Amino acid sequence: MQYKTVCLIGIISLLGSIWCGESSPASANTGVFKLEEVIELALNRNPAMAGAAAAVKQSRGERTAAGAYMNPSISGTAGRGAITDPRTGVVILEHQVTIEQPVELPGKRRARQGAADAGLAAAQAGVEHTRLTVLSDVKVAFYQLLLAQRDVELTIQNLATMQEIFQMIKARVDAGQARPFEAVKASVELQKAEKDLSRSQNGLIVARVRVDVLTAGALGKNFVVGGDFLSFPQELALDELTARSLESHPMLRRLSKRIEQAEHSIVQERESRLPYIALSGTYIREAGNQDFLMGLRIPLPLWYRRQGEIEAALGARERTEAERMSAQNELVRNVTEQVQGAQTARQQLDVFEKGLLKQAEEALRIARISFKQGAASLLDVIDAQRVSRQMLLEYAQARADLSVALARLERWTGELR
Repeated sequence: MQYKTVCLIGIISLLGSIWCGESSPASANTGVFKLEEVIELALNRNPAMAGAAAAVKQSRGERTAAGAYMNPSISGTAGRGAITDPRTGVVILEHQVTIEQPVELPGKRRARQGAADAGLAAAQAGVEHTRLTVLSDVKVAFYQLLLAQRDVELTIQNLATMQEIFQMIKARVDAGQARPFEAVKASVELQKAEKDLSRSQNGLIVARVRVDVLTAGALGKNFVVGGDFLSFPQELALDELTARSLESHPMLRRLSKRIEQAEHSIVQERESRLPYIALSGTYIREAGNQDFLMGLRIPLPLWYRRQGEIEAALGARERTEAERMSAQNELVRNVTEQVQGAQTARQQLDVFEKGLLKQAEEALRIARISFKQGAASLLDVIDAQRVSRQMLLEYAQARADLSVALARLERWTGELR
């Protein structure tokens, strides 16, 4: 039993050093990662970032294709030919060669290039939006892992305290100074503390996996994170944050460019009713004849004038406009939720820091001293210990809630703090 208590104290010391954010040159070897290191790994390895970069590459290729000119075509025929007058007896190789160059009309070409340029700008804004999302997700998972580590730390401390109380009660029972029932109650509380430790350790595993997945498995399974939660910023004006979000958020810029792209596509489909003309030159060599011809070919949109494609382009623009309106509402809602969440967390922290934590700690100290002196019962000590641990855990939860709200606020305002 003493050996187990020593081990628990050692674990508490290790987690305490991590919680305080200690760092050393050997941090990479011990598997302790700071927030900046996790962010760097996520930006380099997260598949969402690779997907956004690939979308930009695809859009660049489409812009290159939009600026290309139509290729010419060449055709030819050849065969044996002779002059019909038998007195001459002339036999030659007759042949015909035609070169044709399609020429795209300027209106269609400009619209196609405009659509490609808008698509590239939308893809670039998509990279910014994806980066914001990945950074927010990493920060949220990081702070949740910090909370899980704090939960394990507090649970281990509680278990060590229950171990100490159990040893004291057992010694009193053996000395005949307490009833055996007191040892039974202490044993029950000890088992509950062990169950709480198992629960918190499972939560720690889940929180660690969340962070590791965001870095595409770069952190491994046995890492821990070091750092601290965020503090409430000096200014957090809802109206100002909402206005800036609606003005410059990359998600809205991406959708605006998609709308612009759809408008160019509408023009392109309308101009495609007469998509191109073709200029041609033909050389003909026949028996007794040689000709040079010029030609012009114009498609006639008599039966079908691309009504379906134009309607589809109009529908795509309307759908994107609706998506942009929905995105604006989503930004307003999420900015409001996260600002209110941060303010609520700050109010809770004020309550804890202005006396609640000290009162719980003082109550536990008095209960333990009174118990040692025989002036308090075992139940009094257990209740004080439970309240103290609960206050510390709720305080850590409030700090984590504040950090998570600020991290998510960065995502919805488009501003990194």
